[in-house]
Amino acid sequence: MRVLVEVIHIVVGLIAAWIIASLAAWSYRRATHDIWLVAYVVMVAVVAMGIGPLRRAYAEDRAKLRHTEESRDDD
Repeated sequence: MRVLVEVIHIVVGLIAAWIIASLAAWSYRRATHDIWLVAYVVMVAVVAMGIGPLRRAYAEDRAKLRHTEESRDDD
């Protein structure tokens, strides 16, 4: 479940960057290329910053699943 939440955070960050870049490029056409270049760099940064929390969430979910399986096997 935690992994899903982290993936949703990353997707929301990418969508927000895309919307902001679209509006900025629309409002200032002369810098469209530069705006999208910065937006792509920001999107890469959003994904890169999401990797650590995603890995921690995966480890926590996996540990919880193992604990649940062990307690079920004990019964």
